[in-house]
Amino acid sequence: MTLALSSTRLRPAPPGVRIARPVFQRSLALAVCALVVAGPAHAAQALLAEQSEILFVSTQMGVPVEGRFRQFDGQINFDPGNLPGSQIKLEIATGSATVGIKETDAELPKSTWFNVAAFPKASFESTAIKATGPGRYEVAGRLAIKGFTQDVVAPVTIEQNGGTTVASGTLSIARLAFKIGEGEWADTSMVADPVEIRFKIALSGVAALAR
Repeated sequence: MTLALSSTRLRPAPPGVRIARPVFQRSLALAVCALVVAGPAHAAQALLAEQSEILFVSTQMGVPVEGRFRQFDGQINFDPGNLPGSQIKLEIATGSATVGIKETDAELPKSTWFNVAAFPKASFESTAIKATGPGRYEVAGRLAIKGFTQDVVAPVTIEQNGGTTVASGTLSIARLAFKIGEGEWADTSMVADPVEIRFKIALSGVAALAR
């Protein structure tokens, strides 16, 4: 028996009468099926830590010394077709800094250098991203280390291979602007003020770049 919809109650349809389903019910069913089959419009973007790295190169008495941060994470929403709506947020565990020398690594967390007890995280948050050429971008943002914040601009090159997108670049900062190396270590004849940050950030879920 087919049921007809009344404004007050359900009642049997007259014998021999077939009640068609409302058009909006068919449309809703089709829309739900389409969403289930198609899935989300864009896959969630994720930072691939095992394929990423953040290095720093300082110069001590004329000799380059390379170190790295072993722990970092980020929230990234990079859309090549909507750069104004894109955003990059990175957090770096300052206590994960290492230069591979036991004695030096023991000094880095202390207040003279990163002061990890008071400032366990350094961070970067983008404020603007613009294209400068095919696969090349300029990322402006705020870099915060040890309680001090500086506006920075980093040139970034992006390459894609399969489902992986790799953003790499180099940024030069002045360590003394962040009070990294205080007291006797503020002497730039011992440790130069400029420090080069080299980064390679691997991501999944980024849309294909325009060709």
